[in-house]
Amino acid sequence: MNLKGKSFLKLLDFTPDEINYLIDLAAKLKAEKKSDIKHKLCDGKNIALIFEKTSTRTRCSFEVAAYDLGMNVTYLDPTGSQMGKKESIADTARVLGGIYDAIEYRGFGQETVEALGKYAGVPVYNGLTDEFHPTQILADFLTIKEQFGYLKGINFVYMGDARFNMGNSLMVGCAKMGLNFTACAPEKYFPDKALVAECEAIAKETGATLKFETDPKKAVENADVIYTDVWVSMGESTDVWKERIDELLPYQVNDTLMSNAKDTTVFMHCLPAFHNLETTVGKEVGGKFGLDALEVTDSVFESEKSIVFKEAENRMHTIKAVIAATLSDI
Repeated sequence: MNLKGKSFLKLLDFTPDEINYLIDLAAKLKAEKKSDIKHKLCDGKNIALIFEKTSTRTRCSFEVAAYDLGMNVTYLDPTGSQMGKKESIADTARVLGGIYDAIEYRGFGQETVEALGKYAGVPVYNGLTDEFHPTQILADFLTIKEQFGYLKGINFVYMGDARFNMGNSLMVGCAKMGLNFTACAPEKYFPDKALVAECEAIAKETGATLKFETDPKKAVENADVIYTDVWVSMGESTDVWKERIDELLPYQVNDTLMSNAKDTTVFMHCLPAFHNLETTVGKEVGGKFGLDALEVTDSVFESEKSIVFKEAENRMHTIKAVIAATLSDI
């Protein structure tokens, strides 16, 4: 599998075989790291990390992955470059592409990372946009494969707002890799119809199924994985919290919902999660609306069924696989 020089902007750009290759490579590199086997496959190369949206997991994962591969890292926070302000995206891409061997971007519109990929002349990696979050899906699928031993045929249920990057990317990933995807929410929170149609065409080739359900109990009755995310995305106004809570609270992942699934069902979340009041946002929003948790309860989040921290660790291993596959000669 030769992915050298290719950007990683969205899963729609990759075949199922290529995605599976990245997952398997991540598992190999993870096993090597656990055995203290060094793999400086990109020794001496340089990567620029552009973060217009802050992050814990994405930044740490890219930095540690790059260091493990022998790379040098430059981190550019929202005030660290003139991209889009005094310099166009295309000009920034060509400047950085002449200095660095690869570029990561985490920010707002997908069009920005696509433009970086078009003009940089080096691999560009999508660390998150409003529309897609492909590195998270690789981590999720590695985690599912570790848990169950396979991906194809897994019954995957996404609870809550499925209109943005996580709902979109999980639906694409499931379609590509043959998982049975269900989005469960009020109809207004279902993914974009054009993307649904694109994924349905993919699913016909892979054997995946796509379902859209408004009844939580019905959605999870045969689930292998129940997944959720925060109800208000980064960059959205806090004014939407009341509407989201009013409409999505019936879709909270709690003990009652989990009891309607199988004994072997696991819980996943891309994090951060508002499962208690021990964060500034959780305390503010929970206190205002009289809730002690939002999209998932603490009892589920801290239960044996929760594999969220395995999932979080796998961000680094899968990001490392993407960098290695696109920059080295493995």
